[in-house]
Amino acid sequence: MSDANRHDVIVIGAGVGGIYQIKCLTDLGMDAILLEGDEDLGGTWYRNRYPGCRFDSESYTYGYSFSRELLEEWHWKERFSSQPENLKYLNYVADKFNLRRHMRFNAYVESMVWHENDREWVLTLTGGETCRARFVVTSMGPLSAPTLPDIEGMDSFEGESFHTFWWPKEPVQLEGKRVGIIGTGATGIQVIGEIADKVGELTVFQRRPNWSSPLNNSPISEGEMAQIRTRYDEIFANCAASPSGFEHLPDRRGFWNLTREERVAFWDELYATSGFAILAGNFSEIYVDEEANKEISDYIADRIRQRVHDPETAEKLIPKDHGFGMQRLPLETHYFEAYNRENVHLVDITESPIERITPVGIETAGESFDLDIIIYATGFDAITGAYDRLDIRGVEGQESRAKWQDGPTTYFGFMTHGYPNLFMIAGPQSASGASNFPRAIEVNVNGVTNVLEQATLQGWQRIEARQTAEDWWVHQVEESYSKLLLRKGKGWFVGYNSNVKGHETNKNRYPAYQGGGARFAKLFGEAMDDGFRGIKIDGQAESRLKPLPHGGS
Repeated sequence: MSDANRHDVIVIGAGVGGIYQIKCLTDLGMDAILLEGDEDLGGTWYRNRYPGCRFDSESYTYGYSFSRELLEEWHWKERFSSQPENLKYLNYVADKFNLRRHMRFNAYVESMVWHENDREWVLTLTGGETCRARFVVTSMGPLSAPTLPDIEGMDSFEGESFHTFWWPKEPVQLEGKRVGIIGTGATGIQVIGEIADKVGELTVFQRRPNWSSPLNNSPISEGEMAQIRTRYDEIFANCAASPSGFEHLPDRRGFWNLTREERVAFWDELYATSGFAILAGNFSEIYVDEEANKEISDYIADRIRQRVHDPETAEKLIPKDHGFGMQRLPLETHYFEAYNRENVHLVDITESPIERITPVGIETAGESFDLDIIIYATGFDAITGAYDRLDIRGVEGQESRAKWQDGPTTYFGFMTHGYPNLFMIAGPQSASGASNFPRAIEVNVNGVTNVLEQATLQGWQRIEARQTAEDWWVHQVEESYSKLLLRKGKGWFVGYNSNVKGHETNKNRYPAYQGGGARFAKLFGEAMDDGFRGIKIDGQAESRLKPLPHGGS
């Protein structure tokens, strides 16, 4: 094999996490390369080009924090930046730090096999090319494996059709077209709000309604951006202290210490505030107390009724199977008002299921709809999906998808026992899937970088999470769900996906740590600072490693 295909470290994925990881490694002078399956960098912000795609994190809390110079240079144009601007930002970062020279594009990894005798991973790319590395860092993103429903006749449709993840690079002509969209999750809600006033007819096929609250986006002027720059230390400190990783901090006055009138007045303020304020800045009791959750759910339901003119349509848009905050909360712009338009029609497919896709449209149990375009806003095989689609074989050939068939098992979501020298950014059971993404991934990347720097300095050849450490962390993740009402919901926070075999039951798979970004960072940091506690290095005896807290060994 050519030496050009041998590296100390291979990073997989050129999204937000991978870009920061390759910078950290090459800053240390390590022989590292990043492999990206797409034609260019950006990850989520490269691939998702659908109308309305944008941050639901405040822009200035989403950008990287590692460079003061970068923070001073970049001007976020909107409070919630759109996909084209987000991609522009990531390209700016890569160019500023000259990172493209460490990246290979159109390099899709199909398999990874651990070779015990050589203490290295062998990666096979599409086309058969192989690469070898002592260490591999995966940064494939929690929402990078799109899923489609299993509907008869999908291939027969003669118009345009695509999943939102695969939105064409060329402009899609929507004006005057009859458009059908399947799905009303976070993506569907963004698309519907954006295109309702542009298409000829829009038919929304709703599988399950979702709670949603206003994004309240607005431009950021030069003056406001200058003020934000003076506050970056405070902003990132608030994000680090917040369970959700956003600047919004929970209200600590106590739900039951206020009158209902005081609570409603407070919720009116939050509803008018931007972003996740209504969720992340609310009372903690709404997440754990059934009665408190019912009250906030009733409040949001009344808000929907106020915004949707037709009472029957409004009721169809209000979830009845889960309370507010029990699933991933979509943020919206004019979404509910879209249903007040004469050209927008809501089809509840729990009442009239889709039976087939025809050459000319969609046929339900009660009606046929002629369409020019079908949009599948049907979500992702979240968090574990990208790993299940990659053939990963660890010690003695164990397949990762087999190990995780009943749910992921990891150590802090950054290593998994039986897969030495493999590190994960935003991996299963990290805090990344349930918090402001960049704030969480910086914690992950800094930890991985620390381990790999020491491995280089000390000459470590084999690094593996202990089974006891993994067992301990899985228990912590399970415990993080135990008191939260979201464990009763049906969404990717609990590993549910009706489009993925084995995930279609409401079985908790514990895919993400729910104890908050601040607590995750504390526990992870303590383990890293305490001699990489929980990790076996070059076969050292278990007894030489320090015990884990809270019952681990």
